Amino acid sequence: MTTLLTFGDSNTYGAAPLYADGIRERYDAATRWPTRVAASLGWDLIEAGLPGRTAATPDPTDMGDHMDGRLGLAIALQSCGPIDYMTLMLGTNDVKTHLALSATEIAAHIEGLVATALSDEMQTRHNGFKLLLIAPPPVREIGFLTEKFANGETASNALPALLKDIATRHGTAYLNAGDYIEVSEMDGVHYGPEMHAKLAVAVTVSLAKF
Repeated sequence: MTTLLTFGDSNTYGAAPLYADGIRERYDAATRWPTRVAASLGWDLIEAGLPGRTAATPDPTDMGDHMDGRLGLAIALQSCGPIDYMTLMLGTNDVKTHLALSATEIAAHIEGLVATALSDEMQTRHNGFKLLLIAPPPVREIGFLTEKFANGETASNALPALLKDIATRHGTAYLNAGDYIEVSEMDGVHYGPEMHAKLAVAVTVSLAKF
């Protein structure tokens, strides 16, 4: 059976838009884009989405040191498999105001994850797998999370072009999710159910092209 690993943050985990402190809701398997993709393709699925995850930045003042995507990716790739395909979608939490990262810095962090996934060590461990790099749709400074993501729109909007260049350099597939979906007006960060459905179709088509 073909196995897909989806690695990302809360939008890979399937978190619903936030509307109040302390409330954390997750969509069911019938709604989340990773499970919809796996069902469409008839593949096994390993979901590795962590709310708050960044590409390579510990976040001790907000979500915790374990938000560092370098740690998460190493654990994911060494604790499961073999996998045949992997999606990588990060960069949303990296534009939080208190992290003060530029789009160029975020892209460099994501490129480090791409290099890890495509390294001889990880490719050998899994007998070779294919990577789809996904640029998340830009955040909007609107709704419940406006303060936390203040001034994040500029960096977020610059990421897709930078990530496309990374995918080209590393010879891997690329998808700009912002061409298909947009974030919820409720919090400016997460996706509504209809966006999960649209993203699932786009990812399914991209994976089927390999």
